[in-house]
Amino acid sequence: MPVTRKLCGVLLALMILLVTVSLWAHHSPSAIFDMSKRIGMSGTLTKIDWINPHIVVYIEAKAEDGKAASWVFESNPPAWFRRVGVGRADFAKSIGQAVKVEGVGAKDRSLYGYLQKITFADGTSLELTNAADER
Repeated sequence: MPVTRKLCGVLLALMILLVTVSLWAHHSPSAIFDMSKRIGMSGTLTKIDWINPHIVVYIEAKAEDGKAASWVFESNPPAWFRRVGVGRADFAKSIGQAVKVEGVGAKDRSLYGYLQKITFADGTSLELTNAADER
């Protein structure tokens, strides 16, 4: 009986460890994004998905070859934006307008990034922190 109890304890500890590591990796931008690969661009805000777990911002910009490039930027959760006084309507009024964005690019070099700063056409800007860094 004591061996079975110890084995159950070890298995339970392993399961907790695996879940913890998995959750940490999911909530770490460095799991998907190259945090050393800073990117920035000007373009047109075409769409925003105000959804959990992260809002998604769509930017139409010009690539180096002059062709249109559709970028997708993941950002903080809607709750983070509400805490800093920014709502869906603040982004919605800027759809179709010029914006400047800064962030980090995806490790796979796709047109996907993690948004760290956005500057709207009226000159207002919003610097984003990684919500996980605020804990």
